[in-house]
Amino acid sequence: MKILLTGAAGFIGYHTAVKLLERGDEVIGLDNVSNYYDPTLKEARLKLLQGKKGFSFIRGDILDRATVAKAMKGVDRVLHLAALAGVRYAFEHPDEYIAINITGFFHVLDEVRKQKIPGLIYASSSSVYGGNTKLPSSEEDRTDNQLSLYGQNKKDNELMAHTYHSLYGTNVTGLRFFTVYGPYGRPDMALFLFTDALLHGRPLTVYGEGKMQRDFTYVDDIADGIIAAIDKNYPEEVFNLGCGRQEELMEYIAMVEKSCGKEAKKEFHPMQPGDTRASLADISKAKKMLGFQPKTTIREGVPKFVSWYRKYYGL
Repeated sequence: MKILLTGAAGFIGYHTAVKLLERGDEVIGLDNVSNYYDPTLKEARLKLLQGKKGFSFIRGDILDRATVAKAMKGVDRVLHLAALAGVRYAFEHPDEYIAINITGFFHVLDEVRKQKIPGLIYASSSSVYGGNTKLPSSEEDRTDNQLSLYGQNKKDNELMAHTYHSLYGTNVTGLRFFTVYGPYGRPDMALFLFTDALLHGRPLTVYGEGKMQRDFTYVDDIADGIIAAIDKNYPEEVFNLGCGRQEELMEYIAMVEKSCGKEAKKEFHPMQPGDTRASLADISKAKKMLGFQPKTTIREGVPKFVSWYRKYYGL
């Protein structure tokens, strides 16, 4: 297939592009390589992709409708991963989130409609479950109890996609990602922050007094789920993509310490605005309808990240 991948220089976008190219798909990457986090990491991912057969790249912005329209010409699927991610950054930059995550999403979705593209697969988030206390989180659960602007953005995306399917028959699949980690991961994510602090002799900043639990999902498993969604191309669905296991934050930190070969000093802080105490995905629907089978636990995944980090930064 010929696939337009927005956010191709991003963490999940990069890993998914690699797998698509390896199986013989053509990938058109679209990314503005913003400075939301260190753009040199994005450029490093791009450099790896640009050496692969079947990959082409457009340096452009989803807020530029003309660029989106041109990039989408003649593709079989659109995989929309471009967004401002994360809960905490949104707290102080709401205007950027509304522009990129709402208006940008509209540009992509409406262009899919206009050009009659056979299918749109887009990134949602476990953040849509907001303040829900029921675990594991199921696609059937309420998602109107938002705690963060980011979660609200992603819920808005799901509603917009639903409306376009209802009005225009556009094929739309939303994927709710649960705490994705792995090599070339984002510098604002916990695993990167913990590893960076520990290997440079700084104390770890641990929020929620260390009592949070997360469904940590390895990026290769996420990419496999994304590709299954591209292939299935259901008329309208939303899926949880998580590991389906809940891990204590302190156990996660212990795995970082073990992988780095040293114990960290820790500074404990209260929960931050917009954060949730616990997450856990019910992945039974994704297993049944996508054949989704996550394979990597934190015991395997965390050491892979630390190994990549050491090599990338020459430690």
